[in-house]
Amino acid sequence: MTNVECLVFNKKTIRDIDVGNKRVLVSVDYNVPGDSLGKVTGKARIEASLPTLRYLLEHNAAICLISHRGRPGGKVARELSLRPVAEVLSHLLKHKVMFVDSCWSEAADKAKQELQPGQIVLLENNRFHPEEEANDEEFARKLAEHMDFFVQDGFGNASSRHISLDAVTHYLPSVAGFLVEKEVSTINEAMENPKRPLMALIGGVKISDKIDILNRFIDSADIVAIGGAMANTFLLAEGIKIGKSLADSEDVIKAREILAKARKRAKEGNFVFYIPQDGVVAKEMDPKSPTRIVDWGTHVIAEIQDYPKRPRLEASLVGEDEKILDIGPFSGAFIAGCMQLAHTVIWNGGMGVTEIPGLQSAAGPFSHGTELVVEAMLGQFGNRPHSIVGGGDTISYIESKGLLDQFDHVSTGGRASMILLSGKTLPGVEALQDK
Repeated sequence: MTNVECLVFNKKTIRDIDVGNKRVLVSVDYNVPGDSLGKVTGKARIEASLPTLRYLLEHNAAICLISHRGRPGGKVARELSLRPVAEVLSHLLKHKVMFVDSCWSEAADKAKQELQPGQIVLLENNRFHPEEEANDEEFARKLAEHMDFFVQDGFGNASSRHISLDAVTHYLPSVAGFLVEKEVSTINEAMENPKRPLMALIGGVKISDKIDILNRFIDSADIVAIGGAMANTFLLAEGIKIGKSLADSEDVIKAREILAKARKRAKEGNFVFYIPQDGVVAKEMDPKSPTRIVDWGTHVIAEIQDYPKRPRLEASLVGEDEKILDIGPFSGAFIAGCMQLAHTVIWNGGMGVTEIPGLQSAAGPFSHGTELVVEAMLGQFGNRPHSIVGGGDTISYIESKGLLDQFDHVSTGGRASMILLSGKTLPGVEALQDK
């Protein structure tokens, strides 16, 4: 599907149905991180489901929750159980959440049948059953049994055609929860009717994964800045040596095509397409590995580092045994400067390695450039643009910093938000009833 969804959310929501004394099957995204024993270590996605659940409780609905966690491949994996999630949800809601250790069994069937208004039950990880990802109609029919409505509130899963998102809509009147409504409306509004200047900050690994987003932003944004491993492929396309840095050589041709399109757009009007001009490099992706700054674009950083002497040749070259782990201070400062002019910033994908602290770095951790960008986005240098953040790694990073509530909108769905940003529609949303 390639048509852009209507800016005004055009699907029915829980406001449009009478849920009083009704049994409501709710798909939520509780694919939350955990330790080796399954204990929940990140609550953001659980917290995102609370407005919908509170509304249903206030309107005396009986609630049956279905979700998945991890990729168990149709097999039971204790560390991916949703039991710990039920405990966290009970605490956050201040309301008892019952748990059933299966989602397709006599016990699950009985729990749904006996569910009373004001009660909540969470069924076990539906991906413990291979039928889930196979979109099995019989599995969908059994999930829908004894229920009156289906509510889709798992935005992170809305890009899939799994039974808890697609086939179950064949058996129950199906509407959106508040989270899905908010996600789709916010992202589409930002893409179709942004307050300008609009700046896009795109990171990640593979250009092929985000080529639709890149092309769309070249058409619609005022500034596009590239970071992460994806930037390395653009550097290769420009003839810059990147050593052992992560890159996709198969995407070099695509990178050249995107650069040509961006340069054509820049000649036609006020538009900036920026790839990093310097970077933090190390021989190993290890906290103890010494780092240095390589300035292949402007040589400003190299001149400062070697002042009053002339810069050494290696100051502008990534060594054959080195890896680019983050954007450098000049690139970070340039991107931060652009944000002083932006009214809206959409950020998808980190600027570098953010999960490993650099203990031997000359200029902060490996994620120094990403930290600078975050500071600018949050207004520490003056202007504070309207900020929309998506992408699993990006969200994990800002959650680890305790900054989730500092951004205007943090999407709960990595792939789902990418699909909307590229101008396509989501199967899990399209299957719902129109207003």
